[in-house]
Amino acid sequence: MADFQKKLENLTKFHHLSKSVKEHLKCVYGTLAIGMALAAAGAYVHIFTALLRNGFLTLIASIACLFALYSTPHNRTTEKRRLAYFGGFTFCAGISLGPLLERLIMIDPSIITTALTGTAMIFICFSLSTLYSNKRPSLFLGGLLSSGISCLLVVSLANIFFRSNLIFQFELYVGFGIFCLFVIYDTQMIIYKRENGDDDYIKHSLDLFIDMIEIFRYLAIILGNKEQGKKKKRDD
Repeated sequence: MADFQKKLENLTKFHHLSKSVKEHLKCVYGTLAIGMALAAAGAYVHIFTALLRNGFLTLIASIACLFALYSTPHNRTTEKRRLAYFGGFTFCAGISLGPLLERLIMIDPSIITTALTGTAMIFICFSLSTLYSNKRPSLFLGGLLSSGISCLLVVSLANIFFRSNLIFQFELYVGFGIFCLFVIYDTQMIIYKRENGDDDYIKHSLDLFIDMIEIFRYLAIILGNKEQGKKKKRDD
């Protein structure tokens, strides 16, 4: 029993991770939480106010923030500035989700709660499975996942002409699966990079933020389409 408790204690403390990695992960997840809060604020602004409803300007602003974040070197002097860029990008990302959320509210508002809960559970489970493991087999997934994203982009562009619902459903489920795997890959990459001296927690938080937003977006669309299909069947 004592041995079991000792093993459990080591597991919950992520015994295989160094102190510097643990401290880095605290910064990453803390910054990620701030980013998600700002995204929620952005979505609220879009839905419940008449401000910032120009999608093109939001896109330009998010690209500008992203470019500024990546082009500004990571150090103590630029830390607050880069956090501001990160906050600007996450806020704009929340605004960009506004049209999707408005559509879901018209179908069934509870879909948003279900999608948020599902996204949180998926992210937590996949992150913990990675943090508990002392192996890094998924580091080689990067090329495969990037190729998958490229293929999805090509299929999506092609479907503009074909307008096939079957292809659209394929895009949704494959895209959802790819970004779930990205949580594992990006978490392992964050650990690997920190072990090799990369302490840019803002950029690492951005990687996980994009994963979470995309998982939520795909899951919300899937749930929305299913609920819409059920309503059509009931009406028929």
